[in-house]
Amino acid sequence: MPQTSSDVFRNPSIFKFASRRSVVHSTEGIVACTQPLAAKCGLDVLRAGGNAVDAAVAVAAGLNMTEPCSTGIGGDMFLLFWKASTQKIYALNGSGRAGSKCTLDAIRTKLNIPADRVDAEIPKASPHAVTVPGAAAGWCDAVERFGSGKLDMRRILTPAIELGEKGFPWEAGEARIRSASPNYAEMLKKDPDADGGVRAPRAGEIMKNPTLARTFRTLAEEGKKGFYTGRIAQELVDVVQALGGLLELDDLEHHLAAGSEPTQPISLKFRGQGSGDAGVELWEHPPNGQGIVALMALGIIQELEKQGRIPTFRPEDFNSAPYLHAIIESLRIAFADGGWFVTDPNVVKVPALGLISETYLAERARFFDPDKAGQVHEHGDPPFDSPALSSSDTVYFTVTDAEGNAASFINSNFAGFGTSIIPKGCGFTLQNRGANFSLNAHHPNKIEPRKRPYHTIIPGMVTNLVDGSLHSSFGVMGGFMQPQGQVQVLLGQIVGHLNPQQALDAPRVCIGGGLPESGDGIDLSVNVEEGMPEDTIRGLTKLGHRVNVISGAERAMFGRGQIIRHVVDPVEGTLIWSAGSDMRGDGAAYPL
Repeated sequence: MPQTSSDVFRNPSIFKFASRRSVVHSTEGIVACTQPLAAKCGLDVLRAGGNAVDAAVAVAAGLNMTEPCSTGIGGDMFLLFWKASTQKIYALNGSGRAGSKCTLDAIRTKLNIPADRVDAEIPKASPHAVTVPGAAAGWCDAVERFGSGKLDMRRILTPAIELGEKGFPWEAGEARIRSASPNYAEMLKKDPDADGGVRAPRAGEIMKNPTLARTFRTLAEEGKKGFYTGRIAQELVDVVQALGGLLELDDLEHHLAAGSEPTQPISLKFRGQGSGDAGVELWEHPPNGQGIVALMALGIIQELEKQGRIPTFRPEDFNSAPYLHAIIESLRIAFADGGWFVTDPNVVKVPALGLISETYLAERARFFDPDKAGQVHEHGDPPFDSPALSSSDTVYFTVTDAEGNAASFINSNFAGFGTSIIPKGCGFTLQNRGANFSLNAHHPNKIEPRKRPYHTIIPGMVTNLVDGSLHSSFGVMGGFMQPQGQVQVLLGQIVGHLNPQQALDAPRVCIGGGLPESGDGIDLSVNVEEGMPEDTIRGLTKLGHRVNVISGAERAMFGRGQIIRHVVDPVEGTLIWSAGSDMRGDGAAYPL
């Protein structure tokens, strides 16, 4: 059963630097996201009778308006949904595919890559990085499959449409789109005194995006067909082709026909670190998402404890050098496998269950050395006895409702504004998710027609092992930081006995080679967030890690997370949602 509120909020003295932000509680529902006005969109839908999924789609649209550098309808989405009536988790993969003409040879030729170069990449601002946007279909399919049935898309998208038409105070401005798209002006603030009559909005200024509002109206009135055919589809294809890309109308129509893909979520049971029978089960999307990296890292930590190679850490060991060394090394091993095996299971067979089997994880745990940092690891050789688990810059947010449902939702452009390419008159940028394809002919994740790339966005959910009830809906956005963040904030709650807000506010680490901008493999570098104890930094350095202390705006590399815990009052037995929101973002957790 869910833990009681007194269990979750015990021992606050363990956290050395107490957060000034308190956990938010509600019995009716919570929206936890990075932008206040986007949260307002979700709360409006909840008040109108919508459920967690209806509200999540409203939040996604609101974030497209208020944080377009991170997310939008020109990107992809993934959803995990806890349905209270069935006590089960459902998954929806809303990621798009490469175009039908995007062969490896065609892309290498377009990019003028020599035949003998195997380490080449698709540039993130290239039209060849544009895959078919899956978010529009994902929003519609999520509401159709898991919504309350009380609200249609018109009602759900109305709050975001009103933001775009009436305007809203801007949180921050960025003008990278100016240099990348011929249609850049429509996503900037109109100012007659500015060069060209437009400029990036400044914090606190009113920003409008009527063209995006028009796109949302089309989606609301015509459904996903209005996005993948007609004016929007034509403008999307026209701008990509004008810049040399290979996407065609037929590729968008193919996605319309295929729709978003319901998948069977994968999970790992964790009884380690003293949790025992009160352990948890972490749930993720199967590949093409990288959630399996989080499962593997957590599983390796569990195997190391079984083998007696790491201790059962005490609460006071949280964020100590030995504690973080175990996490860092487990992540390095997991990424070595993830970087090779994670791809589209509908095109290439992926050994998903083999990668998270106890036998394989115990084998991979042998690479761990408690006394020194490890060198670069090659991928392993997991059993391929499991079938592909599928039927026929980024924002993470989570929403819960009064009925006990929870939506763990990620929507993303990938890096920054994505490619920064804007279809004319549409008001959004196109993602650059195709940059995650390999251009190595021998790599499982090589680019191929109608194939989905390695995906970094991973919503997470946790259930209680004792009875299968919901423990929490959570996630940490931030490219390849996402599985790293998930492991750290989950173990912070288990080992450090931290509440959701404390777990999110605690300093984090990010391993080298785990950032999309690095261009390198997994190395001995560890980025450590300011606020980490000096003893920990010295200890990691002594173990051989190349430690870089990160401060200021660069701390964005550590991601932005949200957690909503499911607890019960110990006397009344009443359901309580208890939430935290990352201090690295502009938002918070907002109760209904």
